[in-house]
Amino acid sequence: MSSTVITNIATLVTNDPSLGDGSALGLVQDAAVVIDGDHVVWTGESSKAPATDNRVDAGGRAVLPGFVDSHSHLVFAGDRTQEFNARMSGRAYSAGGIRTTVAATRAASDEELEANLTRYLDEALRQGTTTFETKSGYGLTVADESRALRIAAAHTDEVTYLGAHIVSPDFADDPAGYVSLVTGEMLDACAPHARWIDVFCEKGAFDGDQARAILTAGKAKGLHPRIHANQLSYGPGVQLAVELDAASADHCTHLTDADVDALANSGTVATLLPGAEFSTRAEWPDARRLLDAGATVALSTDCNPGSSFTSSVPFCIALAVRDMGMTPDEAVWSATAGGAAALRRDDVGRLTPGARADLTLLDAPSHVHLAYRPGVPLVTGVWRQGVRVV
Repeated sequence: MSSTVITNIATLVTNDPSLGDGSALGLVQDAAVVIDGDHVVWTGESSKAPATDNRVDAGGRAVLPGFVDSHSHLVFAGDRTQEFNARMSGRAYSAGGIRTTVAATRAASDEELEANLTRYLDEALRQGTTTFETKSGYGLTVADESRALRIAAAHTDEVTYLGAHIVSPDFADDPAGYVSLVTGEMLDACAPHARWIDVFCEKGAFDGDQARAILTAGKAKGLHPRIHANQLSYGPGVQLAVELDAASADHCTHLTDADVDALANSGTVATLLPGAEFSTRAEWPDARRLLDAGATVALSTDCNPGSSFTSSVPFCIALAVRDMGMTPDEAVWSATAGGAAALRRDDVGRLTPGARADLTLLDAPSHVHLAYRPGVPLVTGVWRQGVRVV
């Protein structure tokens, strides 16, 4: 292995408040980063960088940690263009649309599902995402859920079993029977391929008691909980997430004061997914309320074919700043360190010694340009585990 210094960085986001300007982003001006193998071994001012085998000139651009997308649904087939078109013409989103994707996914071959997955992973990588979580949830049979997780596990360690996305159409008249399947035979087949277990706790999907049973069964199999919580309406999802020490409560659009307080006083991250609100014209989550209460907030894409068909974390950063009350600094932190917290990872989402060498180079002098220049393809270089891949 050889060492490389990336120097002449106008603004370096380290996410270490002990560095640079002392902010949460730990901004260092006129900075350098030294990579040795697949890890960062030094960060600081360019003039103080140690000697290395190789040198890369950042050309006065900004460098930040690779984005950590902690919520996506990428193992699927088909699309829902007609549904989106109808919704933009006035029809409200409902969970029922998932059934369309379930049918297409069941009909697809393993090769087709993997080709689709890698297509969107490559798309995300070109936009700076170096760590991603993805879920099952579009098969809803033992065989289809386990194969989705097996395919995903070939591409990421952050794999989530979401057999409890909706009640399978096969069990439309027997939701209790489907919960038994999800917590029994399906869980047994899926647990070896997953790290996490998730449930869509929402009217029209799974209620609080069902969600608790599903997540508790997953914990008994060694899977850690995450929850789709409080997206479409007020409900028990957030409180259940905190009760079960879920790593993340995702969506968090409809929150009571008690929900906000629970998140602020727990280890559960509030993961906000502005692509979903953008694509459904729904009410925006109030990030400002969560941040002011002291909750940890992550930003992710929720990339899926129905309600948020974007793989762009920069786009979600711009939305969060424009419509959810976040500052540019807060949004960038939430899309990097916040996403890492939602995955309970300390090796990504930061650029300090010991971190994995995942870096994003922007064609701009500051991370603020991600919100300042929305829609512009600013990512001009990406390193993952010390290797330049973009």
